Amino acid sequence: MEDVKLFWEKVKRLYKVLCQDEWSATTTGIVVALLSILIMAWWRPWGAVGAIRNWGDWMLYGVGAFSGDHLAQLTGFIDEDGDFLLKKSIWFNSGSVIGLGLVGGAFISACLGGQFAFRFPPVREYVKAMVAGVLMGIGAALAGGCNVGGMYNAIGNLAANGFAMWVGLIPGALLGLWLLYKEMEHVSWGSGGSFTLNIPYPVQWIFGVAGIGVLIWGARTYAGYEGDDFEEYITSLSGIVLIATAIGYAMQRGRWCMIQGFREPHMTGDSTMARSVALSIVIVAVGAAVLKYGVGARLDGEAVLAPMNYVRGTFGWGGLVGGFIFGVGAMMAGGCGSGTLWRVGEGQIKLWLVVPFFSLSNSLMVALFKNFDVEANGWLGKYVYLPDVFGYGTTLAMVFLFATLWYLIVSWNEDSNKLLLPM
Repeated sequence: MEDVKLFWEKVKRLYKVLCQDEWSATTTGIVVALLSILIMAWWRPWGAVGAIRNWGDWMLYGVGAFSGDHLAQLTGFIDEDGDFLLKKSIWFNSGSVIGLGLVGGAFISACLGGQFAFRFPPVREYVKAMVAGVLMGIGAALAGGCNVGGMYNAIGNLAANGFAMWVGLIPGALLGLWLLYKEMEHVSWGSGGSFTLNIPYPVQWIFGVAGIGVLIWGARTYAGYEGDDFEEYITSLSGIVLIATAIGYAMQRGRWCMIQGFREPHMTGDSTMARSVALSIVIVAVGAAVLKYGVGARLDGEAVLAPMNYVRGTFGWGGLVGGFIFGVGAMMAGGCGSGTLWRVGEGQIKLWLVVPFFSLSNSLMVALFKNFDVEANGWLGKYVYLPDVFGYGTTLAMVFLFATLWYLIVSWNEDSNKLLLPM
């Protein structure tokens, strides 16, 4: 009997570590990086704005602003007769499936950990959410992605445009922080009205287990899909949804938000998240180099992952200005692209409002850019895959140097407070 009791204690301890304790930023950054490599090896890098834009595309289609032909061009879902396949909706777009997985993973994590609640913010935050969503959508369109596809996975995928967005994010976050200070000092309107609707933990736990059940059902449904031209594509979504859910779970468990890595060094001096993001990018870069390098022993010497994945023509003013605008918006929202999605999954109502405005503004901007071939014409910057210029070894050394300098500067600031923005 004592042995059974001891074993049960071990089970409860493991559950607490995996489902209830907050993971360290370093642990979460490593887990997210490894899952990022895994999803790249499975099919493609993950992102946040692809899902959000897809949802905006369908909203605009629903109100008649986008035609079926236009949506088909954006989604690529056209049958062998050239007809638009309406059934290929948010459930079948790979970017959307990733976004749904992130939200679902965060929901499962929050419920199993007893952290899900409907958190209604003060009235003023609703206005900020709408403005923030619009800014994030515009910034992500200019930069070729949000903080994930435009910066984290862009640098991790050895693309120069990721560095451009990173440079723009810093002053954007600083301006957003300055505006936050001014709001605290001068704006009193709309400060009331916040409340939290809590849900009993046993009910949350049931929802969490049900979420796992839905995930398994969804993955099995994708894996067993058959019957049209997109069978191979759709069956591959089974792995996408599982890995994306794991990323969302890890992010919520560690409260891992990249914009915090740009905010905290200048607000409190804390460099924990910044160091974690830097380390995570390095790990992704190593994995991407392995997957993108054309090893001769592979079939025809081809790479596992297409080298141009997440290389965008925004290495220039598009990445810089887009990063700046996105940084301001993310500070107003209280979450970056990925941070917004996992916060949606834990019940933060402000971020629920950010998403549709983010969706619509990004969808409209990207449609405008596609109509005039803005990126293809080089109006936002250049396409630069760094290994094509420097080789893989030098490129990885550059990423290591970048991450090391970032790590050292924020660590130095943690002790010196030289980079703090005064209130």
